[in-house]
Amino acid sequence: MYNYTLHQQLHATLEEKNIAVAGSDNLFYTRFIANATAIDALYRELYGQHPQGAALFPKLINTITEAFISRSEVLKARDVSKEQQGHWFLSNELTGMSLYVDRFSGNIKSLEQKLPYFEKLGVNLLHLMPIFESPSGESDGGYAVSDFRKVDSRFGTLDDLLHLQEKMNGKNMYLMLDIVLNHTSHRHEWAKKAKEGDLEYQQFFYMYPDRQLPDQFDATMPEIFPESSPGNFTFVPEIGKWVMTVFHSYQWDLNYTHPAVFIKMLETIFFYANLGVDILRIDAPAFIWKQLGTTCQNLPQAHTILRLIKQCVQVAAPGMALLGEAIVAPKEIMKYFGTGLYTARECDYAYNATHMALQWDALATGDTKVMLAAQHEILQKPFGSSWITYTRCHDDIGLGYDDYMIAHAGYEAFHHRKFLKDYFSGAHPNTPAIGALFSVNPKTNDARISGSLASLCGLEKAINNNDPAAIATSIKKILLMQAHCFFLGGTPMLFYGDELGYTNDYSYLSDPGKSYDNRWMHRPLIDWNKNSKIDKKGSIEEIIFSGTQKLISIRKNLPVVADHKNLTWMTPHNIHVAGYLRTYEDKKLYAIFNFSPQTAYLTWYAFKEHGHAANKLFDHWTGKEMKVGHDNEYLIIEPYGFHLLEA
Repeated sequence: MYNYTLHQQLHATLEEKNIAVAGSDNLFYTRFIANATAIDALYRELYGQHPQGAALFPKLINTITEAFISRSEVLKARDVSKEQQGHWFLSNELTGMSLYVDRFSGNIKSLEQKLPYFEKLGVNLLHLMPIFESPSGESDGGYAVSDFRKVDSRFGTLDDLLHLQEKMNGKNMYLMLDIVLNHTSHRHEWAKKAKEGDLEYQQFFYMYPDRQLPDQFDATMPEIFPESSPGNFTFVPEIGKWVMTVFHSYQWDLNYTHPAVFIKMLETIFFYANLGVDILRIDAPAFIWKQLGTTCQNLPQAHTILRLIKQCVQVAAPGMALLGEAIVAPKEIMKYFGTGLYTARECDYAYNATHMALQWDALATGDTKVMLAAQHEILQKPFGSSWITYTRCHDDIGLGYDDYMIAHAGYEAFHHRKFLKDYFSGAHPNTPAIGALFSVNPKTNDARISGSLASLCGLEKAINNNDPAAIATSIKKILLMQAHCFFLGGTPMLFYGDELGYTNDYSYLSDPGKSYDNRWMHRPLIDWNKNSKIDKKGSIEEIIFSGTQKLISIRKNLPVVADHKNLTWMTPHNIHVAGYLRTYEDKKLYAIFNFSPQTAYLTWYAFKEHGHAANKLFDHWTGKEMKVGHDNEYLIIEPYGFHLLEA
């Protein structure tokens, strides 16, 4: 709908900023006109009734315009190239790795020297875990940011980051960074001013003079870290007020009901965009809007904020994709891609956290029924958006799928979850896994799971027992898990160390800033002498590295596995086997995975249920051709084996 007043306001701003609307800046102008009505409507939905809402809207328009003006010609050209590709981030040629710079290589300059390592593996997207300034001992792994625009001296400088990005760009690699939207460190400039009594900055946070409103909030808000940080508020003695601190006492939640907070954080988003960030990971978006009488998670206004951010970014920096780190129930995750008019116009990416947890369920039980019971919801993801698929990340493993999915598989939810927690924490008899329970809630018995991919797959225990057979089995499990998520649809994201089988790192126990958080056991300190073993034929490191390398290479050569929303789950003729079909144009790929410690048999009829079946299938994993048998014959799959079969 044409809005004369809005468009006149927009034209006035662009004219004042000398934007060449009919010349070199025409694409920017066109995008702004196309998105202006949505930006205005979303802003009014949030701030139409706020006393400063109308007065601050011109500042929003100016922020978007200034972001484009500040964007380098190189990045503008990259924007155009990405737009010409359509949804560039759906490509099968993208493979990522998430890492802590200091634990991986020491600092950013050293990381730049490791680019050949990533090239050798086949990784072309790097997610650098939080690198902006955060207080030592109160950093929450970098997610308690005290300066959004200053690289922490532990990692180097902003110039080091820019130089790394330039080198990566030259190698056609992509960069992903985090923005922590929900909160700041209590040592951030805004929090410091609030502590000094500045009323304007106290409005940037949820602050109350007594416990009346905090108690009302706490009545419906869950505790995120009940062991280390119970409750959702912290008393600030300097001003005698209570501040909302959902995660830790040193992380103050930002108050997005104030439009000034939104605009300040949008400026930060554009700062990252103009550093050359290709994917911006928005941390904890489920928490960014608070409302009394609710859980303060996944509220409609949180989605409105994300949609507004997306429309603004689409105007000034269209080459930057947005990833919403919403680790929530399957139905809630889907909403972060957008709904209604904003379908596929909210977050470009979300983590497929549900399927990640379901893989671990299948590995522990040897049974794929729970995994398959959840797929009808996961498949609702709209075209034009994509998943980050993964087996492990820096965080814990939450068993966040719904109870009814477990019930559909014939299990009782409470006891099934207890089995999984016991199995992966090492408490279950005969389990090969070595992990730990994280954030145990004594009130509900809820808990999540810590541990590295290798240790949860049994490699640590097998090495400790000097058991070659168990070592071989654990390696098969590692590659099974990676292969299963690599070809599922989305961008696979390795967690550093998993590419060569790092087991749990217990050095965190001697660090007071980390010892309270057992997630650090799966955030290893990289030993480059160990990494050099990838060149030693037959070593554990070489077998896992070369297997991962091969999976990445296969994926890059199969356009059928790009995220075309072309995934079909095969009929479960064998409960131990998960199989899915990827189709695109005239190509078909059957991905078959045996989660059982026993040999599995899958009827060849399973390959004939989805249209014409080929007589022969080529297995990209083994390099062998297979003849499709009769319906009473079987594909024989070895324990923890898999096949990538192209028709």
